[in-house]
Amino acid sequence: MIITISREFGSGGRELGKRLSDAFSIPYYDKEIIALIAKENGFDENYVTHISERKIQAAYPLTIGHQFATTVNHVTEQTVKIAVEQHKIIEQFAAQGSCIIVGRCADVILEKYFPFNIFVYADKEAKLQRCKEYASADEKLSSTELVRKMREIDKNRTAYRNFLTDTKWGEKENYHLCVNTTGVKIKQIAPNIAAYIDEWFKQAQT
Repeated sequence: MIITISREFGSGGRELGKRLSDAFSIPYYDKEIIALIAKENGFDENYVTHISERKIQAAYPLTIGHQFATTVNHVTEQTVKIAVEQHKIIEQFAAQGSCIIVGRCADVILEKYFPFNIFVYADKEAKLQRCKEYASADEKLSSTELVRKMREIDKNRTAYRNFLTDTKWGEKENYHLCVNTTGVKIKQIAPNIAAYIDEWFKQAQT
């Protein structure tokens, strides 16, 4: 059972992933991927996060899987290295067995594993409210700044997917289930989503 979760920033995809992880008693991977890349390559985690969210698509070759260009500068070399490591680690987690992976176009990377792919979204006000509730004590962003951050991060996620595949980020046809978290508590809907996923895998095995 491999589950991937793509999500709009602030929609609660991470929380849903954790709750599904508890429901199925399987590992959940999100920031753990960043930590592992940093540890294995001697990078700072914040640096890896910045590269993985904003810079990877700028350094990707036209077709993923082909040999990377040799005439690249040092920053681009590190960017490509992080991209390759991210792919490798995601595949390693899937090869180990059942798991949930949030973000990083895992649905595309793990296509051969036939994962159950979820897209989580919400309206702007719901995402703003969630961002404010879960913001760290030292993060003092205004509503305007939060909206700008949401747009920037989702734009980068769209661009990253565009470099991996022709399918569009957030387009319903590319997912098995799209979940609108506007006006609902993820804790309350997670059991029903888990039941749906469980039934899907049962049907897939017949």
